[in-house]
Amino acid sequence: MATIGLLLLIAAALGVALVAVMLLLTLLHLRQETPVPSCWPGISVLKPLCGADDALADNLASFVALPYPGDYEVLLGVRSVKDTAYPLACEAVRRWPERVRLVLQQGEAGFNPKVNQLVCLAQAARHDLFVVSDSNIRVPQGYLLDIAGHLGRPGVGCVTHPVAGHGHKSLGALLDNLHLGGSIAPGMVCAQRVLKKDLVVGKSMALWRQDLDLLGGFASVANVLAEDHVLGNRLVRELGAGVAVSSLPVWNIAVEKSVGAFFQRYLRWSVTHRTAMTFPAYLAESLLNPIPLAVIGFALRPGPGAAATLAACAVLKPALDSVAFSRLRSQFFSWQAFGAGWVKDGLLFITWVHGLFARTVKWRGNRLRVLPGGTLAAPAGQQAAEVAQSFPALHGSAPPAWWNVQA
Repeated sequence: MATIGLLLLIAAALGVALVAVMLLLTLLHLRQETPVPSCWPGISVLKPLCGADDALADNLASFVALPYPGDYEVLLGVRSVKDTAYPLACEAVRRWPERVRLVLQQGEAGFNPKVNQLVCLAQAARHDLFVVSDSNIRVPQGYLLDIAGHLGRPGVGCVTHPVAGHGHKSLGALLDNLHLGGSIAPGMVCAQRVLKKDLVVGKSMALWRQDLDLLGGFASVANVLAEDHVLGNRLVRELGAGVAVSSLPVWNIAVEKSVGAFFQRYLRWSVTHRTAMTFPAYLAESLLNPIPLAVIGFALRPGPGAAATLAACAVLKPALDSVAFSRLRSQFFSWQAFGAGWVKDGLLFITWVHGLFARTVKWRGNRLRVLPGGTLAAPAGQQAAEVAQSFPALHGSAPPAWWNVQA
């Protein structure tokens, strides 16, 4: 056990070093200048809505007066008029009729409710450059200029943005914003710069209609959990398109999210990550959460050296996360984020362990099985009749004929 403890302490120290490298690369990345666009293609911003997110009206307003010499529109997708986002979407159309349109979902392409809306939004779009943006995202003034600049570079077929967190009042919202800004955004930068892997995050993703059509449209990922990751990989692998990670952050607005909601979200994410990568890669991902490794290592091999390693991890890791979180928000340092770092890392370690064993997720009241690659299927042993009964809770209709219950 002492040997295992030593290995875990070494892994924890290595993890802190990796997080420090990720922070350095992120700080350098944020200093890059935005490319100057050579043309101004028409843009359709596709925003699937589901529920009245925190500050949704302000989030939508951030998209309607962006400086852009070309033409652009904002399409708001709603599944039904019963959705609590529907009145806010109608109000946005009333206030900005020349810019905003409302698209009610028609039919079901598959399992993923966000993709079901994107299919309808893409069909209604007037322009050939699609910008997919989640409803809880707020953007800076240079957002569309930045996208046009990157897509004007040779070989670039997709643009994604690092995500900063704003607006938190509850602990759960702070944990969510801290993880996005302290870990996810640096991970996007480091994956591309060091590992030469492109991580596309669907909170902000821009791509061309013709490229999407070559991949089979949004419907081709309608039964995939992480549609943004899959589409990004397919763009690179099948079309040879390059992915640009912008140096301009967008803001995830989380205000009153509970700790339980944060925990449940990343339980689902852990299963997605595990099924989307190899087992060694998933094990290596634990290095990015070194405090729990150091705690276990100290418990198995207590001593002065182990105590020093644990203390260093307990101070350095939340400090590094706080700097990344703060710099993405154009601030220097957040002591609030520093204190929340221990809670965040503890909860995320539990979700990581969950991902080692779990292959099902609970999504909007439905339990679904996740196959390799993130494909969704019915839980093993569940009959078609049972699936048909539970499916309306997710989609509002029976499962499509092509869906393989036995997968």
